[in-house]
Amino acid sequence: MERTVVRVSIFGLLLAFGGAQPNKDDWEIYSFHINSTVTSRYATTVITSRVVNRKDESTEVEFHVRIPKNAFISKFRMFMDDQVYDGEVKAKEAAQQQYTQAVSRGESAGIVSSVGRTLEEFKTSVTVAPLKKVTFELTYEELFRRRLGKYELQIFARPMQPVKDFKVDVYIHEKAGINYMDIKGGLSTNALANAITKTLADKQAWVYFYPTVDQQKTCDSCGEQGLNGDLVIVYDVNRHKSLGDIKRSKGYFVHHFAPSSLLRIPKNVVFVIDQSGSMHGRKMEQTRIALLHILSDLAAEDYFGLITFDSNLFYWKRELVQANADNVESAKTFASNIKDRGSTNINTALLEGSRMLNEQPRQGSASILILLTDGDPTSGVTNLEQIQSNVREAIQDKFPLYCLGFGFDVNFAFLESMSLQNNGVARRIYEDSDADLQLKGFYDEVANPLLTNVTMSYSSSANLTQTKFSQYYNGSEIVVAGQITDNDVETFVPQVVAISRNASIVFSDANGTTESTDDSNLQRVWAYLTVKQLLDKELQLSGVEKEKVKSEALRLSLKYGFVTPLTSMVVTKPSEETTEVLHKPSEDTPPLSRRTSMGMHPGILSKGQSRRTSGGSHLDPQAGVYPSLGSRFSSAHPGFQGPPMLHDLVTDYDYRYDSLPIAPTTLSVAPGVRFLLQAENQSLPLCFDIAGRTILRLLHLPNAGVSVNGELDEDQGFIKIIVHFDTDNFVAVELGAVTVKYEQKLTRYTGDTALVAGSVAVFIRPTEVDITAGQTRLLILVHGKNGKDFLWPALRQQPSDDAVGILAQKAVVYEEVHQGPYTKLKIKDQEISVSRSSAVDFGMNLPATLACWLMSPESALRAPLSDFTLKVL
Repeated sequence: MERTVVRVSIFGLLLAFGGAQPNKDDWEIYSFHINSTVTSRYATTVITSRVVNRKDESTEVEFHVRIPKNAFISKFRMFMDDQVYDGEVKAKEAAQQQYTQAVSRGESAGIVSSVGRTLEEFKTSVTVAPLKKVTFELTYEELFRRRLGKYELQIFARPMQPVKDFKVDVYIHEKAGINYMDIKGGLSTNALANAITKTLADKQAWVYFYPTVDQQKTCDSCGEQGLNGDLVIVYDVNRHKSLGDIKRSKGYFVHHFAPSSLLRIPKNVVFVIDQSGSMHGRKMEQTRIALLHILSDLAAEDYFGLITFDSNLFYWKRELVQANADNVESAKTFASNIKDRGSTNINTALLEGSRMLNEQPRQGSASILILLTDGDPTSGVTNLEQIQSNVREAIQDKFPLYCLGFGFDVNFAFLESMSLQNNGVARRIYEDSDADLQLKGFYDEVANPLLTNVTMSYSSSANLTQTKFSQYYNGSEIVVAGQITDNDVETFVPQVVAISRNASIVFSDANGTTESTDDSNLQRVWAYLTVKQLLDKELQLSGVEKEKVKSEALRLSLKYGFVTPLTSMVVTKPSEETTEVLHKPSEDTPPLSRRTSMGMHPGILSKGQSRRTSGGSHLDPQAGVYPSLGSRFSSAHPGFQGPPMLHDLVTDYDYRYDSLPIAPTTLSVAPGVRFLLQAENQSLPLCFDIAGRTILRLLHLPNAGVSVNGELDEDQGFIKIIVHFDTDNFVAVELGAVTVKYEQKLTRYTGDTALVAGSVAVFIRPTEVDITAGQTRLLILVHGKNGKDFLWPALRQQPSDDAVGILAQKAVVYEEVHQGPYTKLKIKDQEISVSRSSAVDFGMNLPATLACWLMSPESALRAPLSDFTLKVL
């Protein structure tokens, strides 16, 4: 089949969202799900949008989502016409020719664009045939940064129309224990607050946001176009050990270091403020307001200085002075009378600020230099590289330089590079009504130093991320990741050495503080952090060293599938589609307004059925209701006070979209249950049938002590699924009821319920049961066919590598070695005869029909089927 290639490249293009809203008569989003899993401050978020073209002619369908700027996109897929179109990450240069050709043809470009301070927008489109569906799936990953004592997971929802099946599911697992959790953002106010369910249980937390169509129009920025806002989950973890939280898994470790029971270190701070003519008006006014607040917050033991500059320098004092009441009031008077005028001499101002700090070193204190400017240097030394060289020589790694760039006329890349060269960071201050609060907020982050000269060391380790930090501030966190040499845990010893006031302090634990975990994400955390730091390091270097660092960042980006400023994502789309180019914005570029489910999923094949039904056949139109676990019952565990009852969104689902025709494929196979097995970098998955009443080993995690088994009927699906945990406990799911055995007590639930039994959490809803056991999250869905309901397991969080069972099968790598009437696939040097068929993926709430390569269970599983069957549940 002829195909066109889409290039999704990420570099420096910003675009403020301003596109027209879709015409609801053209296409409709019938399902929009956001699923975020957070483990040890590392979040993996999957956004799935399912769209139907209701017209009798082909229509361009768009996919718009917003993601955090700090995140890396790691996967993008489209499902359409029984095909899966996977994205492949490549070096940006490898696709440059396609980009140039697309632009020369005047083809429209998709974009990842900046929308405000913390978000980027991903936008793409595809042409969908009459009465057909398309599914978009985007995955992104991010490591949280701790600021002012908290982590934030930001989820933005703007599907551009009300959606009947809208869900946000967040699961957080922190082995250190969750200290507190709160929910903020525009989508947590007014009537939408009633659509949120929050559950916190020691080391785990769940947030569910299931607004009805009417509720989706009720937030402050919402309307007839539906949701338009963010949901922000704020939390922090317990900190019982001074050395911090260290986890290791499969040769990798991640160390979160954030001691809190330390004395504050007095600081020496010099504020260098741009008062040139470009700061005229509101920027100058907001700067004065922020300075007055910051000066008021100085501690009496702090020393400070204040310099303003245009083409000349203006001193409040020529040396540091103590922040006593008289000096603070005098400085406030000076700040209140700052006037904008003249040009911009950044070089002389920074050298003078450095001189003030260098001439008055105080033992047991921490020094900080803060620059605020809104433009490029226009007087004095104006060569950017020379300014950076002069500042490095003046500071000599003695204290950090923090650069605040006001607005978008500033050369942010210059400020960012200069800050990084001097152990600091750059932050953009957005020209908005709260700019003074942004300035004050940044200062608050560095207001309370607790340690200086922090050195993290790890014996028997390699490939470490940054291990030396000039200062550690209260409310922040230092994160180091690396590899354990030969995975030798016995010789792996972590230690932190730092300066606290006048004394050296050592953080260590002779008894060992590292905790073994089955978290398969630790390696990706290491890769994420390494790539981020290499990209920062590249900004500081030049010549051969710069190219070496850039090459390593590119290698890791490609290996782990991260879309970064050095990589592009190439997606194969249907024929006759235009080439799209998606660019990731850099912080230095102004906005243009100014210029799934994972692993194995069972599908169903009934006796003599031809595949003419769509993926929506889980509904029973004759019955007029969605299959249910028995929500009409109301009994629950005596005395248990769970979260508010969850609204059954799907009862008002429009059934006609689930009867859209697909291209028929006639099959002649034995009756049974059909399973799908995903393929790596191939558009068609594998499928196989299991016939007869069978008990299957769905999942077994030996290290975690968790097993999931399921009983199939002859040709429908699972009639019972049971999760065993902690040796003698279990959760048994049947149609109409869930039975839990815990601590010798057997309890039966038949209505909406939330419960925690030891290490397992269970949420029972009308159409699904959500079970979390350690690092594993399993969703058991209720579907129906021909008036009969059945259960389907769907793995929502990938288990560790030691997992076995039907659901634990990894994506298969295969190649087609012979095409024609008798197609053969090559899997691990074995050629297997297959036939093209199709199956419904019931691992999703709203299933889709996929084309697949049909083969025997033994060939697909690469093991005898008896390895996956049991005699008892």
